[in-house]
Amino acid sequence: MNHQSEALERFFGVDPYGVPHAEKVQMMRARLSEALVDQQRRCPAYASLLNVFAQAAIPGEYDTNPRPDDADLRIDNFPFVPVRLFKSHRLCSVSDKAVKKVLTSSGTSGQQRSKIYLDAQTMQNQKRALQRILHSFIGPHRLPLMIFDSPLTLKDRSAFGARGAGILGFSVYGCDIHYALDKSMHLNRASIDDFLDKYAGQPILIFGYTYMIWRYIVQASMDAHLRWNFGPQAQLFHVGGWKKLQAESVSSDSFCKGLYQTMGIASVRNYYGMAEQLGSIYVECECHHLHASVFSDVIIRDPFDFSVLKHGQEGLVEVISVLPHSYPGHCLLTEDRGIVLGEDDCPCGRKGVYFSLCGRIAQAELRGCSDTYGK
Repeated sequence: MNHQSEALERFFGVDPYGVPHAEKVQMMRARLSEALVDQQRRCPAYASLLNVFAQAAIPGEYDTNPRPDDADLRIDNFPFVPVRLFKSHRLCSVSDKAVKKVLTSSGTSGQQRSKIYLDAQTMQNQKRALQRILHSFIGPHRLPLMIFDSPLTLKDRSAFGARGAGILGFSVYGCDIHYALDKSMHLNRASIDDFLDKYAGQPILIFGYTYMIWRYIVQASMDAHLRWNFGPQAQLFHVGGWKKLQAESVSSDSFCKGLYQTMGIASVRNYYGMAEQLGSIYVECECHHLHASVFSDVIIRDPFDFSVLKHGQEGLVEVISVLPHSYPGHCLLTEDRGIVLGEDDCPCGRKGVYFSLCGRIAQAELRGCSDTYGK
């Protein structure tokens, strides 16, 4: 086991929400320092970007060679990569032979999409982290899984988008997987009925993408005057597509009410995640706060000078992950706006930073986690 994997193993050996934020930051310093040096060495494009950013002082305080033994080192000193650069640069730090999957970010028709190159080690890191996070919310056992999507999404497993990656990620934690939509994106009534005949009223896991669920599950059921009852022990996890729903005046409350009316699902958890940092997802707790696990962190930056903002101030969301190996994706500046609400003191009892999202930055490209399906 090399030094890097030893550092990473520390994160898998603790409760994903049991480590106080200050202690987690200490763990992250060593991991981010070695990742920075490693990615500079293995990814020439990343090394060039760091030189450009350093000359432009973006952000103004970071050190391109931070030392983990520096007592004053903060994780917000590490250089970030704007997620948009994954659309214009090939940010890959392994050989073509080592690339097992090429993941594309979602986007509307005609947009240039990000490409994220995954090797076996990165995929394993992501899988293990997701399992640890889900374990905290649904327990240690695999549950019958209903995917609110179509199996066609996984047609090409060597190169697919965020929807396919999310389905595969949750599939590892499920059993007897059923799909609610057929290959034509219509309700698969036989599949839903078969699933409910077996498991209605039992603990059930459901996964889907927010906009896809609303348009192809909830609205389609309403239009057809259909109703199913998944039972009080069904838990649904969903991500992405909120901007499209907001454009249709669909609020979070409306979304949850629609799910309950058509599916009988009361336990609904949103989470925040992106193709550029799979595995280290931010799940909504019982208090409707998004939480950073031990594998990740969130920093809010001023959109004009990139300085770090205080808790309660709205700015650009920077996401940090300890998981990537095949690409420089540890510190990414997103195009999302958010607010850190606090750390270590959420009423739900989970340690670490918790936050809320406020939307996209002005003039940012429309990019939800739901891949665009032909209208």
